Amino acid sequence: MLYMRAMTIKFVKMHGCGNDFVIIDDRARLLDMTGARAAALADRHTGIGCDQLIVIERAETADAFMRIFNPDGTEAGACGNATRCVAYILMRESGRSDVTIRTVAGDLPASRRPNGMIQVDMGPARLDWADIPLARPMDTSRLDLPGTPAAASMGNPHATFFVADLDAEPVSSLGPRWEHDPLFPQRANIGFAQIIDAGTIRLKVWERGAGLTLACGSGACATLVNAVRRGLTGRRATVIVDGGTLEIEWRDDGHVLMTGPVATAFTGEVGTP
Repeated sequence: MLYMRAMTIKFVKMHGCGNDFVIIDDRARLLDMTGARAAALADRHTGIGCDQLIVIERAETADAFMRIFNPDGTEAGACGNATRCVAYILMRESGRSDVTIRTVAGDLPASRRPNGMIQVDMGPARLDWADIPLARPMDTSRLDLPGTPAAASMGNPHATFFVADLDAEPVSSLGPRWEHDPLFPQRANIGFAQIIDAGTIRLKVWERGAGLTLACGSGACATLVNAVRRGLTGRRATVIVDGGTLEIEWRDDGHVLMTGPVATAFTGEVGTP
């Protein structure tokens, strides 16, 4: 369905809870996607526009490899909402209900669930300071920063600030400040979470390299993990983001399951940038 021919690229625009992606199928290995090209396509004024650009590539022992580009052209290690979208594409073309998607952060099994939902096993949460990574050793459940956030890696670094009133938080100014804090040598995704009750969390995420988005799947996973570590919730919770809701479970074996919707916005062609 998606491929490059001559000087045009076919794509599909999809989203999960409003977190939107331009997805290009390059399993035929016709396209040499670079950071500069990805940034041009992701630009909302002069390109197609998206939170992340996704390239589906061939994988020897998985159904596909998913390459993730941020709007600034940098590559990301994980993207939960995009994984569900790619899983939907692979399931639709194969007729199967289970697929495995390879990323630079590891293999992510995905399965179809009732009511059009897709569930992804995002793998184990990584909680050591060196896995985040942080610039120096410390307890990742209580970082040595104002506001005392917690940190976890879901294949990409997340720091979660637990706040009393999410609507009162200046996310657009605090997000980039903490993203670039020296404690995070690879920068970090910055979450702001309000605990509604033991099974419900409201969340906004300033994404590394993308800014404020309507949803962040890996951020929702990291937020639940950090909330459990702080004794704020149970191991299952509904995470409410601006674009919808995600169901997150941190299993006893350390793996984090994310369940949520996918939607196709449109398909199209664009000239090679």
